[in-house]
Amino acid sequence: MFENFVNLWHGFGIAADPFNILLMAVGILLGVIIGVLPGLGGANGVAILLPLTFSMSPTSAIILLTCIYWGALFGGAITSVLFNIPGEPWSVATTFDGHPMARSGRAGEALTAAFTSSFVGAFVAIVMITMIAPLVAQFALRFGPAEKFAVYFLAFASFVGMSKEPPAKTVVSMMIGFALAAVGLDMVTGQLRLTFGSEELLNGFDFLIAVIGLFGIGEILLTMEEGLEFRGKAAKIDAKVVWHTWKTLPKYWATSLRSCVIGCWMGITPAGATPASFMAYGVAKRVSKTGKNFGNGEIEGVIAPETAAHAAGTSAMLPMLALGVPGSPTAAVLLGGLLIWGLQPGPMLFVEQSEFVWGLIASMYLGNIVGLILVLTTVPLFASILRIPFSIIAPVILVICAIGAYTVNNNVFDVVMMLVFGVIGYVLKKTNYPLAPLVLAIVLGDSAEEAFRQSLLGSAGSLSVFWSTPLVATIMGIGLLAGVWPLISNLISRVRGVAQPA
Repeated sequence: MFENFVNLWHGFGIAADPFNILLMAVGILLGVIIGVLPGLGGANGVAILLPLTFSMSPTSAIILLTCIYWGALFGGAITSVLFNIPGEPWSVATTFDGHPMARSGRAGEALTAAFTSSFVGAFVAIVMITMIAPLVAQFALRFGPAEKFAVYFLAFASFVGMSKEPPAKTVVSMMIGFALAAVGLDMVTGQLRLTFGSEELLNGFDFLIAVIGLFGIGEILLTMEEGLEFRGKAAKIDAKVVWHTWKTLPKYWATSLRSCVIGCWMGITPAGATPASFMAYGVAKRVSKTGKNFGNGEIEGVIAPETAAHAAGTSAMLPMLALGVPGSPTAAVLLGGLLIWGLQPGPMLFVEQSEFVWGLIASMYLGNIVGLILVLTTVPLFASILRIPFSIIAPVILVICAIGAYTVNNNVFDVVMMLVFGVIGYVLKKTNYPLAPLVLAIVLGDSAEEAFRQSLLGSAGSLSVFWSTPLVATIMGIGLLAGVWPLISNLISRVRGVAQPA
C-alpha cells in the first residue's frame, strides 16, 4: 500500500508538467462541447481526436483523451438540466429532476449540484483505483455472461420494485423498450426481427436517436401545448448560488456515498455509467424521505445519478488498465490508443510501464479538479441561456437535435425516427407512463439479451446457470427481492393494518 502512494507521488510529478496541465484544460473544454452536442458522445469525441495524439508522448496523449472524457461527463448534464435533452446517455436520469429545477428558476443550483456531484463520484472512483486496483482486478475476472446478466436483471428489477410509479405502468413502459431494442438483425441467428421489410431498420434503433426524440422533441411538444411561452426564464446566478448549493450538499452525504458504491460497482463489472445512473436514481427515490417529490425538482434527484455516472465512468478505467478489458465504449477507444502507442494493458502494465500508469492516475486527480473549476466558473454562462425566449430557443434546439440525430449514422431516416420518438414521448408523458424504464430497456436490452443467450448456450439451456455460483446467485436473489418488493410491502402494510385494531 505504501508503495502505491510513493508511485502516485512520482506520478504527480509527471502529470503536473505545465504542458500536461494545459492539455487538461483543453481536453475538459473540448469534452464539455462534445457532451453538450447530442449524438456525438464521449467515445466518438475521443475516437475523432485520437489521431491528433500520435505525435505526443503516451502520457500526454492519454491525459488529453481522458480529460476529454471527463469533460463529456460534465457537459452531458448541461443540456439535460437546461433543455431536458440528455447530451449523453448517462445524463437521462439527470433530466428527471434537473430540468424541473431549471424551469422553477433554480438552474444554477441544479448545475452546481450536478458538477459537484460529478466531481465527488469521480474522486471516489480514482481513490478506489489507487487503493485496491489488484484486488478489484481479480474480482472482475469472475464476471462471465451469467454474472453480467444478473447485474442487468438487478437494474431492471430495481426500477420495477423501487420506483414510486405504478409497477404495471413501469412494466408496460419497459416492455415497449425491450421491443424497440429487439428491432433489427439478430446477431446470433442472423434472422430479421420487427423490420417489416424496411432496410433502414436492419441495424435497429440507435439509443441516442430514441433519447433525443423522447426527451428533446417531446419536451418541445409539451411546451408548445402549454402556450409556447415567449418569455425567457429568470437566470440570475452568481457565486452566492454556488456557495449556497455547496452548503446544502453535505446533507445528502448518504445519497452520495450510496451512489458512489453503485457507480464503482457498475464501472468495474462492467455494466456502464448509464445503468449506474438509473439504478442510483431509483434507489435514492425509494429510500429518500422526499421520494414522493422526485420528478418535481428535488436536488437529491440530481445528486444521485450524476455521482453514480461519474463513479462508473471513472472506475471503468480500472479493468481496462489492469486486465485489458474495457469497461465502457470510451475505455475501449482508449485501449486502442494504448495499443497504438505500443503499450499492452494488463497486470504487467503496472510493472513494465509504472511511470505511465501512475502518471495517468495522478492526472485523473488533477484533471478532475481542473474540470470542476472550469465548469463551475461557466455555470452563469450556461444558465443565462434560459433568459432567451423559448420561441427563439425552441427552433435552435430542434435544429441541434436534428443535427445530432443525423450525425449518428449520417442518415435522414434517423431524423424522421427522432420525430416519431418525439411523438411517442409526448403521448407517454400525457398518459403518465414513465419514460425512464423505456429508455433503460432500450439501452440495456441488447446487452442483457446477449448475456442471457450466452449463458444458456454455455449451460445447454439450463436456467440453473444463474444460480450456479454464490456471486451470481446473490445478485439474482437481490434482483428478485427488488422486483417483488411492492408485493411484500403491500403484504406488510395489510398485516399491520389488521393487527392495529387489535
